[in-house]
This record gives sequence, C-alpha cells and structure tokens, in this order.
Amino acid sequence: MRNGSKSKSGKGKPRTDGPARFVPSSGNVFADLGLPNPDLALAKAELVQRIRAPISGRGLTQVQTAELLGMDQPKVSALVRGKVGGYTIDRLFRFLNALGQRVEISVRPAGRAETRVVG
Repeated sequence: MRNGSKSKSGKGKPRTDGPARFVPSSGNVFADLGLPNPDLALAKAELVQRIRAPISGRGLTQVQTAELLGMDQPKVSALVRGKVGGYTIDRLFRFLNALGQRVEISVRPAGRAETRVVG
C-alpha cells in the first residue's frame, strides 16, 4: 500500500468524534514519549545538532567528516541522523573537539522551575 493510502478497515482515519486533545510538553520529547533515560537522550540529541552545524558550515562531506572523527562514512551517516545509541557523551564531546568546537560544562544552582531529580 502506498504512503497516504487509507486501508478499507478505516484505520488511519483521523478521529472526528470530538475536539482535539492537547497535552502540554514537559520540554523533553523523549520523556513525553516515555522512552528510557530521556535526559540522556535529549543531551545526546542536542550534541548531535552541535556536531551537524560545523559539518554543514564547513561544507564537509561524510567521508571528510569520517576522517576527522576517526570513523567510517556509514557511522557518520548514522550519527548525523541521530543514531547515537552506541556513543557516550564523552565520545560526542571528542567529536565536537575534532570539529574545532570547544566544549564547556557549566554547573550552577537550578531555579525553582528548573529543579528536577535525575535518577
């Protein structure tokens, strides 16, 4: 079946029996989806965004990026598409360094709205 096609069973049709229901976001899409370790997933996603920026800004190919990062091209492809399951935060920091980015970690007291327990 092609994308966008509706099945005969009616599945896939939008609900029209009431008003749309909206749930406010927590600010972390990974937590909203109920995924494991949502804070870590969000941190890695943000680091991938920071990795993509100098790659595109410098007009690097995936092969050139792979040489800079010490990995092969298919892994670069997966990385820039957000496949970070096999990477630690430390390794993502090293990729940023290899791309000419300085990583700074800041620790400060959280405001009342920012206070959360990480466990």
